Amino acid sequence: MMEWYSDIHFKNPGFLWLLLIVPLLIAYFWIVKRHTRPRIKISSTEAFRNYKPTLKQRLINSPIVLRVVAISLLIVALARPQSSSKASNVTTDGISIVVALDISASMLAEDFHPNRIEAAKKVAIDFINGRPSDLIGLVIFSGESFTQCPLTSDHSVLHDLMKDVKPGLLTDGTAIGEGLATAVARLKDAKTKSKVIMLITDGVNNAGSIPPITAGEIAKTFGIRVYTIGVGTQGMAPYPFKTPFGIEYQNMEVQIDEGLLTQIANTTGGKYFRATNNKKLENIFTEIDKLERSKIEVTEFKRYTEEYFPLALVACILFIIEIVLRYTWLRSLP
Repeated sequence: MMEWYSDIHFKNPGFLWLLLIVPLLIAYFWIVKRHTRPRIKISSTEAFRNYKPTLKQRLINSPIVLRVVAISLLIVALARPQSSSKASNVTTDGISIVVALDISASMLAEDFHPNRIEAAKKVAIDFINGRPSDLIGLVIFSGESFTQCPLTSDHSVLHDLMKDVKPGLLTDGTAIGEGLATAVARLKDAKTKSKVIMLITDGVNNAGSIPPITAGEIAKTFGIRVYTIGVGTQGMAPYPFKTPFGIEYQNMEVQIDEGLLTQIANTTGGKYFRATNNKKLENIFTEIDKLERSKIEVTEFKRYTEEYFPLALVACILFIIEIVLRYTWLRSLP
């Protein structure tokens, strides 16, 4: 990305001190003009009460003004004003990120507002919005796993696909190993320097044919860091059930295999987090956002352009106009 802007500086700023003589020139011309002005003694000025000066009389001092302005411009031109164009060449290594989101039925528990899965989707979308230069994908899992969105830089498509995510799209259960393995498959061939998986779940692995620890080892082999996030309050959480009489709630025990999630994170060089409410979940995503930032290198250079010529040209034109007026139309007799 190139960002250009211009500023003005002077190659020889010492010449600007000569501008101090401009007030002295004005004072000199005023004193000389005053003492060389012809004078006539008259008994009364009554006859000149309604007299209006002509255009020539109004402009009689214009040659002096033109000379002072021309001298000022020449002094500034001697200081050699230059415009500088600055350019910044920004490069980034980039990061590829896959969000592996648990969409099992337990993610409908309402210990988060409005529930776990909607809270996770919201903070994930905010996280994506803050990383416009990264490649980001989405894997969903419950009893099986599915790539909802492959790695993409078109985050608007990712937003739309994430909004459509809800429990019931896949066979119910919690196949953490399957979800992690699918995310690894999406990332292993990425060309970016850093590869990250953010695995969000609220349960214990109880489905799938791939053990979570094995999936973690595979991630480590491909140089992928895994941040695991356990979502759920401590103790009991209200879970909605559909009945013939509408939605009813029953408190269910929150069971998260924190030991397993910690082991996966430690194996891959990541970190395990526990989110017990919306605010803590937001803080976790903020912390991961800070941990995983692209390295940016900025090369800055300047190009200078001389700007004195227009000033010198205008000064010469003013000198010529001043000389022409002084010795023609505004010529004064001794």
